[in-house]
Amino acid sequence: MITAQRPAQAQSDHLSRVEETRRRYDDRATERERSREVLDRRGVLYADTPERVNKRLARLGVDWSLASALDRTPARASAGSSLPLEPESFGADVLGLERLMGRNDLIEVRFLQAGYLAGRSIGRVTVRGREAHHGTGFMVSPSLLMTNNHVLRTAEEASRGIIAFNFEAGVTGRPLAPVAFDLEPERFFVTDRALDFSLVAVAGRGPDGVPLDSFGHLRLSEAQGMVILGELVNIIQHPNGEPKQLALRENQVVDLLEMFVHYDTDTAPGSSGSPVFNDQWEVVALHHSGVPRTDAAGNLLAVDGTRWSPEMGEQRLAWKANEGVRISRVLDALRQFPLSTPAAELREQVFAAGGGPLPDEGAPSPVTASPAAATASTAHGSNGSAGNGKAPQAPQAAAAGPATGAAPGIAPGAAGVMQWTVPLRFSVGVGPTAPGISVAPGPVPPMTAAAPATGPSAGATPAAPPVEPDGHRPADQDVHAALVNLEAGRTRPYYEAEEDRAAREAYYADIRTTSAAGLLRALARLLESTHERRPAYKPMRMVYPWVDLHPDLHLRSIYSGKSFSPEEFIRADAAAEDARIGRWEEFLRRESAPDPSALGAELDALEAALPFNCEHVVPQSWFGKDEPMRGDLHHLFACESGCNSFRGNIPYFDFPDREEAVRNDCGRRETKKFEPSAGKGTVARATLYFLLRYPKLIGDAEGEFPQERLDLLLSWHAEDPVSDYERHRNAAIFEIQGNRNPLIDNPRWAEEIDFSAAWP
Repeated sequence: MITAQRPAQAQSDHLSRVEETRRRYDDRATERERSREVLDRRGVLYADTPERVNKRLARLGVDWSLASALDRTPARASAGSSLPLEPESFGADVLGLERLMGRNDLIEVRFLQAGYLAGRSIGRVTVRGREAHHGTGFMVSPSLLMTNNHVLRTAEEASRGIIAFNFEAGVTGRPLAPVAFDLEPERFFVTDRALDFSLVAVAGRGPDGVPLDSFGHLRLSEAQGMVILGELVNIIQHPNGEPKQLALRENQVVDLLEMFVHYDTDTAPGSSGSPVFNDQWEVVALHHSGVPRTDAAGNLLAVDGTRWSPEMGEQRLAWKANEGVRISRVLDALRQFPLSTPAAELREQVFAAGGGPLPDEGAPSPVTASPAAATASTAHGSNGSAGNGKAPQAPQAAAAGPATGAAPGIAPGAAGVMQWTVPLRFSVGVGPTAPGISVAPGPVPPMTAAAPATGPSAGATPAAPPVEPDGHRPADQDVHAALVNLEAGRTRPYYEAEEDRAAREAYYADIRTTSAAGLLRALARLLESTHERRPAYKPMRMVYPWVDLHPDLHLRSIYSGKSFSPEEFIRADAAAEDARIGRWEEFLRRESAPDPSALGAELDALEAALPFNCEHVVPQSWFGKDEPMRGDLHHLFACESGCNSFRGNIPYFDFPDREEAVRNDCGRRETKKFEPSAGKGTVARATLYFLLRYPKLIGDAEGEFPQERLDLLLSWHAEDPVSDYERHRNAAIFEIQGNRNPLIDNPRWAEEIDFSAAWP
């Protein structure tokens, strides 16, 4: 905030706020230095907590395996020079992630287009009369403006305020004509000094009848995963009350506190009240204060290095960092205010359209554009390409950007109406724990598969297959990501024994119990607590490109032992996924209002008829297809679909030579009995891992693995020793998920663990 003449109380409040900010910043010096060290040494994927990184990746629609593979991929591979793809065919999924990791400074033009739309909702706040001053504010609903408490401290102060949009230069460099709107605190005014925010109503029309909604508004979200340490943020601002300016991708997040976020940038005092954006143009914080430079005695310094004094004015203060209030905390506080009914209805507009994940999971755009914004944008030739799954365009639909958060797709609409490309995510809940669902007759809704889960599901909720009405192959993005992972694997060592030995010793360092039952409990706790990253079931992205490769970098079917190229399985699974889409679309057109049981049955039938080339050694039906079991890489193996179907969900068995059974290359089978032709020791150790990781989950229903066959697993484990293939798998999964298979690391534990306690 900049003032013409600041009274003593305002000056005192300002210095108090600056001192609080400085103290918070200085108190975190050790943690911040540690984070910077990790950022310099390892990069943005490792500086923050695994939980926050996973939520950020999930929000971007990227699984950890792709992120870590790109992190290890030389520039040659990530640029696509040795892949059978053009670099641009990777789409935003790859280049957007490389930007996040600081490996690629290129951004798509639509990033700027979306930034332009976001900037239209930001204006200069001016309080007239006594204590005149400027700040920055932005529309967060069709009627409400957000800025700092220290910009608008009281309703009386707000009553003397205006918000001016278009106070900026046009593309020719000439100033645009500002459009000013009066603030109306009598309709709505909420303020909070501790979090330094104020919300105030704005008049619906300006002096010349210009409608307020022609400038749109920014959608606010309480969702997690919007920013992590080391990420770059963007600030659109009116510094010192000057025309609108942009600090673009030069502001690095250096610390995340419970209520605040610190970032290194150069923003002037008049930037108070500015929105702080991530690269998806989502508001992650409300900028409110700088961290001042001080001398050794703690005195504030001026920009010329001399001691600062109040009569110099706040614009002469020297700053070393900045602080914003986390927008999720602002929204949480806003919910708590007791309001009259009319004011409460205005407040609800702030929450009505925000909050969701990014478009891979069905989010609205962070920017709500207006007809005026549409005209300005479409005049420059932007189009509706989103680089990801797209739904049909519809007038006045909420905008949605691509999975990595580049600009939302824009298409011109009739009569100046905005049209947006809206990727949707739709999950169908079935089973006793899922909520009921009713489907109204009418056109088939566009759908795509649910986004990767990051934890156990609440019940059996299979995801509906994706639908792409414009003919774009929805599996293309997965294919591209898988090929990037595959290329990355070709440029790194297959298995590093010494490095893995050190990791193994550190992982089990606290396992000291000697009793059989105690060892099971200790290992179960360890496997669960370190299972930090929980990718959903997507074998073409993780299993085929790296995890399940043999030393010759080919896949072997777990049951038949036949060799396949990774590309073969990747493309076959993509084709199966596309075929499921067509069948699902047909089903929905045929059944205008299917009940939940019919939806679940159809999804099961699609999986059975069009299976992936991947085997769950513990069948999905035994755990209701729930996550994280479904995507747990320790029990997923490459397996041609014929062998997958041949085994079904039959428990393992060892046939005596004299016993008759149905045979093929995959093994032998009878009712409730299946013996694979290959991989016995491997599947035994994977099943034993499952019993340790998810004790008492299987074996309690007819047809599931009975406890009396435990000796079979132990004998297969003993007869077929651990190979480098399994050690490679274990190390790769440890890198992705965070946990390990104890039976691979310490085979002798099979004799010491009381596995019987793992059965219900």
